[in-house]
Amino acid sequence: MNDVELAIHIADRAGRMLLDLRGSGRFEGKALGVEGDRIANAFIMETLRRERPDDAILSEEEVNDTARCSVERVWIVDPLDGTREYGEGRADWAVHVALAIGGQPSIGAVALPGLGLTLDSAAPPALQPAAQTLRMLVSRTRPAAEAVAVAGTLGAELVPMGSAGAKAMAVVRGEADIYLHSGGQYEWDNCAPVAVARAAGLHCSRIDGSRLTYNHANPWLPDLLICPAGLAEEILRLVGDLNQAA
Repeated sequence: MNDVELAIHIADRAGRMLLDLRGSGRFEGKALGVEGDRIANAFIMETLRRERPDDAILSEEEVNDTARCSVERVWIVDPLDGTREYGEGRADWAVHVALAIGGQPSIGAVALPGLGLTLDSAAPPALQPAAQTLRMLVSRTRPAAEAVAVAGTLGAELVPMGSAGAKAMAVVRGEADIYLHSGGQYEWDNCAPVAVARAAGLHCSRIDGSRLTYNHANPWLPDLLICPAGLAEEILRLVGDLNQAA
């Protein structure tokens, strides 16, 4: 199978494994999240090492081997994004599988197992028009101050949601309009979502407007903006004004 087919297969299969684990009743709460991370990561690592032995891998659940930085093709994966939501029995969690080539998020698949969906960069859904009242996605537990402030200026409705992948795919699917995050993330949190969102035609950048790049020795990537291209300039200006005033 080609790279995008492999990404879809891995994300979809890992998601079904996680649903089966949760349905088994053998674990609950935090313990369920820990076991889910473990089994999904084991499957992803085994499959990638077998199917793409010459590629490097960056996974949230593995030691960060910076030797990958000298490799052109690097799989960047989050076996279970939204561990808390998964453990709570919610649907807003995801599995991220991306392939960065030359530091760019070239291929991505994001499984939303709780919704029975897997979205990918080869065939993303058609973009929907922005809502008359804009909808701004924010963290369920720690909404970013910049997002709250920008939403207030735009008159946007705040939409709390769990994982980064679930939020990004809500914009792709037309269930929200803006995902503005400044509270801290890593490359595995957004590489696959950005690959899918970019393929769908959405604007994706850092909150200073700079390009998102991947496969750095330090995978810390603390902020991003995903939104329709027609909204990006105004949102970036508002964020810039906030940062200048701070």
